[in-house]
Amino acid sequence: MKENFSKYIIIGAGLSGLTSAYKLFGQGVSNFTVLESRDRIGGRIVTQDGIDFGATWFQTHHEAVIELLNELGIEKYHQYNKGKSVLVYSTMAPEHYFENDPNTPSAYRIKGNSQALIHALAKPVLDKIQTNTNVLSISETEEGVRVETDRGLFYGEKVIVTIPPKIATRISFSPELPVEVGVVMDKTHTWMSNAIKVGLTFKEPFWRNKNFSGMLIGQVGAVTELYDHNDAENSHFALMGFVNEGLRDTSEANRKQRILDYLSKYLGPEVLEYLTYEEKDWSKDKHTSCETIKSIYMSPSYGNPVFDKSYLNGKLRFSGAETSLVHGGYMDGAIISGINAAQKIMG
Repeated sequence: MKENFSKYIIIGAGLSGLTSAYKLFGQGVSNFTVLESRDRIGGRIVTQDGIDFGATWFQTHHEAVIELLNELGIEKYHQYNKGKSVLVYSTMAPEHYFENDPNTPSAYRIKGNSQALIHALAKPVLDKIQTNTNVLSISETEEGVRVETDRGLFYGEKVIVTIPPKIATRISFSPELPVEVGVVMDKTHTWMSNAIKVGLTFKEPFWRNKNFSGMLIGQVGAVTELYDHNDAENSHFALMGFVNEGLRDTSEANRKQRILDYLSKYLGPEVLEYLTYEEKDWSKDKHTSCETIKSIYMSPSYGNPVFDKSYLNGKLRFSGAETSLVHGGYMDGAIISGINAAQKIMG
């Protein structure tokens, strides 16, 4: 079996893992390896046809995202929200139209889509990332840690586990983690694990031409949220949103028909003139979800104190959006935890 040696091992090439890798490299540390189970980097940041099917927005108070984007020279822009937005709150009553307060700043998006952040973080460390590599076990050794994967053995002094805690329960730890840690890991909801996203591209932003913002909030019906998803230059026209999870069990064709019927009813028949139509059901993604997903309608609790401690005699740390006490479940939380993990393993 192939054996590999490096000072540090980072498990997961999502936003948190890549932030740790980028920060380590920036501190002059180059002897590390990033192991990723997917065939791509980015984790729950994924862009297809100019549409973000994972993490998309951040707010003014998400300072870690803004600081990192500035450091990397990546621009941000405001989510478009001018014109009429649609609220569908009952099957028995007509839709309600509202306009967003122009004095309230809308959420930010990343120029070049969220993948621009991933690519910039990974660029200096691409040769240290190994994809298609599933971690099976992490064991403490006298010198450090032994990480067994389906692509060989990896040895290091310390390891950072950045994958969602619930997914990390699939890894065998030796010595075993304290019982309470395993319980918390299993109970920590994985952000995005139950979401279905839909994205449509168009030749023209017909909704803007009709003085619609592209925002639709559906308390009933096939789509729960929809937003304008044009690029920063307004050269790529799209709508993106979240599908009612009740449609998960229907056929792909039926779900698509119900989504298109719903959107054309409230935004106009031009919806049917889409160029591309794509869905991403995160519950079907084994790297993010599991058999026992459940929908969360309240904000889940993130940043449990067990994730701020080290294990295996200081050789193992956890990181990731779900582990962050500050802005857990957001890109900001993933970045903050990635920075903290890098600092602590070097300490």
